[in-house]
Amino acid sequence: MDNFDIQNPMPSRHRDTIRVSNAIIEDIPANQNIRQIRISYSNCTTCPQQQVILNIDRDTLILDERGNRIRPRDLQVGMTIDAIFSSAMTRSMPPQAQAFQIRVVRRPATNEITVGFILDINNRNRSITTVSNRNPASIIQFNTTQDTVILDRNGRNIPFSRLTPGARVRVGHATFMTASIPPQTTAFSIQLL
Repeated sequence: MDNFDIQNPMPSRHRDTIRVSNAIIEDIPANQNIRQIRISYSNCTTCPQQQVILNIDRDTLILDERGNRIRPRDLQVGMTIDAIFSSAMTRSMPPQAQAFQIRVVRRPATNEITVGFILDINNRNRSITTVSNRNPASIIQFNTTQDTVILDRNGRNIPFSRLTPGARVRVGHATFMTASIPPQTTAFSIQLL
């Protein structure tokens, strides 16, 4: 393995890289064999937001806000990170690339609450789109993870399949949102009202 130095932290074999700042971890797919994170980022203020899946292996350097090494499992949806990854990517949507370095810039703040009506349900991606106060500007897509808690009116756990369009829900979610239309964020809890 190549040595790292202070002036040039990337080994010489990793010169063809992409560096992004203030990317948001959108998802951490559950896969036992491969560690991955899906991030969204923009290289400039007028550029469209881009997404990439970063493949993490034992050679990926992962650092917290203070520069201490952390494990891949310490990464969380909603974290803001700086990343260095390979410019060689797959042609999939979103593309995949090998992550060389990930540094946590900020952790997600406490969650927020949104109350609204379900407009649409995407069973394939396990997401719901809601509207509050019948205001089109309040439409948000909430993406669920394996850890999202879904509850009925009495506070009992229910499966995602029990959610229906038109249902009134209270969603506990991350404070960050993508710049997409509609904006997207991660749902930590969904309760039928």
